[in-house]
Formats: sequence, C-alpha cells, structure tokens
Amino acid sequence: MHREGDPIPGRNHSREFKLEVVSQINTGQQTTAQLSRTHSLAPGLMYRWRKEVEARGEAAFTDGSNTDRSDELRIAELERYCGQLALENTILKNRWRRIARKAAPNDHVCAQRASNGVGTSLV
Repeated sequence: MHREGDPIPGRNHSREFKLEVVSQINTGQQTTAQLSRTHSLAPGLMYRWRKEVEARGEAAFTDGSNTDRSDELRIAELERYCGQLALENTILKNRWRRIARKAAPNDHVCAQRASNGVGTSLV
C-alpha cells in the first residue's frame, strides 16, 4: 500500500525532469532530502541519476542508439576497409591468373609426362 512520502512504484520520469533534479542537487539549490520529500523520490534513485549524469554527461537518460556515434562510425570505417580489401583481393587474383596463363607454355611438358605415365606433382 502506498504511504504519503513513499515513492510511487512504476513511475516514469522524463529526461528533463531527471536532469533538473540532478542539476538542483549539484548546484546546491536543494538537497537530496528536500527533493525526496518534494517529489516523493527515493534518495537512492536520485543517487543513480547523478551517477548516470556523471558517467554519460549530455547522453544521460537516452536509449544510447543515437548517442554512441563512434561505434557506428567505426563500423562504417571497417566496412569500407573490408570492401577495399575484397577489391584488392579480386585484382590480385586476376593478375595471378594472367601470370599463370603466361606460364602455361610449360604446361605441355606436364601433359606429356602425364601421358607417358610419369607423375606430375606440383609444389
């Protein structure tokens, strides 16, 4: 049962409200105890909010999907690099095939040995 002054379970507070409460505590406008009584908030909850602001700054109380652009940028950079490596790999394979074809005149020697029953092992 809810008693006067107890925090109401399941309440969701806006990001702006949380930032305002933390700001009032950090600037000394009000104490945690005063805000706890005024807004029926648990002091532990306000402590967690303060830690969130300390840890994440302006990104506090957001879902994080838009805040950590560095991960997205790093992924995009790695994808470009992977594409570049794939292109270079294709180019090198094609060059190797052309070089192997130019060396093909020696293949007739291997074919003759095979037809004569001589083993052909390529190393």
